Amino acid sequence: MTTLFAEWRDRPLDDALAACRDLLDDDRFPTVRRWREAGGKVIGHFQVYFPEEIAHAGGLLPFKVRGAAVEPTRAESHFGSYLCSILKTSLELTLSGRVELEAFFTHPICDAARNLAAVWGRNTPYPCQIVYLPQNANSAHAAEYLRHEYDRVRRVLEPIAGRAIGEADLAASIAVYNENRALIRELYALKRDAPWQLGADEAYVLTAIGGLLRREEHNEILRALLPQIRGRPAKARDRIRVVFEGGFCEQPPLDLIRMIGRSCHVVDDDLLIGLRWIVSDVVPDGDPLGSLAVAYLEQSSHSPVQHDARKPKGPMLLERIRAARAQAAIVTAAKMCEPGLEEQVVHTRTLDEAGIPYFVSEFEENMTSFEQLEIQLETFVENLLFE
Repeated sequence: MTTLFAEWRDRPLDDALAACRDLLDDDRFPTVRRWREAGGKVIGHFQVYFPEEIAHAGGLLPFKVRGAAVEPTRAESHFGSYLCSILKTSLELTLSGRVELEAFFTHPICDAARNLAAVWGRNTPYPCQIVYLPQNANSAHAAEYLRHEYDRVRRVLEPIAGRAIGEADLAASIAVYNENRALIRELYALKRDAPWQLGADEAYVLTAIGGLLRREEHNEILRALLPQIRGRPAKARDRIRVVFEGGFCEQPPLDLIRMIGRSCHVVDDDLLIGLRWIVSDVVPDGDPLGSLAVAYLEQSSHSPVQHDARKPKGPMLLERIRAARAQAAIVTAAKMCEPGLEEQVVHTRTLDEAGIPYFVSEFEENMTSFEQLEIQLETFVENLLFE
């Protein structure tokens, strides 16, 4: 199997983490390029969740399309002005030739994302489709419907893979992804229980590079680095413990996450929630597609883009805060993100009623100046420490 990312190997922990950050920051996406140069094929999928196991089972590289810190000079003309940045920068990646794909999938998580497949498809020669995740997650037929939708995705991918994607292939991929999700849960447990051992930006990087690699490689990195992080000679710091909420789709700049980590311990978040959407092992035996469908509905986290009456927005945020033993919340949203801004209203009302302090802000993936925001956040934290 082609090694896509070797720069972290045989290096001290800090150097290995720096190599991971460099990979995440590189808008030329070298791992995707290496995969294609070795003859591999790449499947792009937009935020928030996609059943990557299906593509992986076909020997394809799933690539998480999450925008980038690039200027969308070509993509701007394909969209209206009042849209979130991630749509434009994601399309820019393919229009500029930074990323070459064999197929692209998006989801009806909002009006803009629903239309992305059509815009993308008019400008590329490969299949661009919408994966219709259940709008009514509480229907008795939701799992059966979703299983058929996943089977449709499988049939789209088989000609690209050049072979059938069978149940044994799917079961093997589910096992790889089960290990990956367990390792990410371990990473988040460390972030929750000993946040001084692991910076907020470091945890983000170690999670995010999974969207650029075969999961076997990501598992190897996490298996190697997590014990080293635990063994760091770091001392506990007296900082406010916060939950970061609002990073489910467009991602804040990494420097913004680092800035927040200088003022407080980020002990949980919804950043890149799609990579850890399923919260427990998927059963690989029997009907793998059916197991993936059930897991999406019954073994999953929560997000503004899934409408499930069993997961009311406000109480789910309170549960995330309680489980992480957080003292406050940072409630944010990407600029021009309709689901995120609506979520802010619900969250702030819930936090007011619960008497939990919170800091409200907004971000854009390409923002570069954080001085004013840092001053405001430091003031918020100091008020909590000395009240």
